[in-house]
Amino acid sequence: MPTFKLVVEYDGTGYAGWQRQLGQPTVQAALENALQKITQTSIAVIGAGRTDAGVHALGQVVSFRSDKPLTPRDWRRALNAHLPADISVQASESVPDDFHARYSAKTKQYEYRILNQPERPALDRNRVWHIYGPLHLDVMRQAATFLVGKQDFGSFQGNPTDTTDTICELQRLDLVQEGPLVRIQFLGDRFLKQMVRAIVGTLVEIGQDKRPPEAMKEILAAKDRRAAGYTAPPQGLYLVRVDYN
Repeated sequence: MPTFKLVVEYDGTGYAGWQRQLGQPTVQAALENALQKITQTSIAVIGAGRTDAGVHALGQVVSFRSDKPLTPRDWRRALNAHLPADISVQASESVPDDFHARYSAKTKQYEYRILNQPERPALDRNRVWHIYGPLHLDVMRQAATFLVGKQDFGSFQGNPTDTTDTICELQRLDLVQEGPLVRIQFLGDRFLKQMVRAIVGTLVEIGQDKRPPEAMKEILAAKDRRAAGYTAPPQGLYLVRVDYN
């Protein structure tokens, strides 16, 4: 049975996350419902990352299998005709049968967006974290340097979780300022539950002078979620892209 890969963009505002949940609208459910309308059969889809409620995606990768004789272009057009307006298939292709959207991934890129200005946003209220007080990006960048590399990120893992392996390799962590918009960019081989949001919340505490940048070393060493800062709200987080061999 042929395997297909999709690149999907979505606004996560109206969804209880990626993963199908009983009685809740989810992105996975929307895609599977669209596939059922096209094929008249139940088809399970696999996502590269299980984004939380309110989290967005620019490049979520999805895989599924179907023997319906449609080209990748046909799949893209048919799915977009049946998906809600806040979910869109941006690309589609045929892939080898051993391709798995989650387990075949080599790196993932996330971005967290903060709007740092006194006035609250109206149009972007569901797409950024608004912080009205000053943030000192120089000390946030200094703290971020302690996180790059392969190490134990247990202090940044949300609960509850059944993940016991908390070793991740964070290959890049950049803070980019564009006027009042601060973009915090992450590239890594894997990410723990709410890891990016926990890191962002801790960096913000450091940028607000609530902790020194060197505290990041002690937080990592603690391997305890209680040692880190608060979890940043979901609406500022984007799954940007997933890369494979």
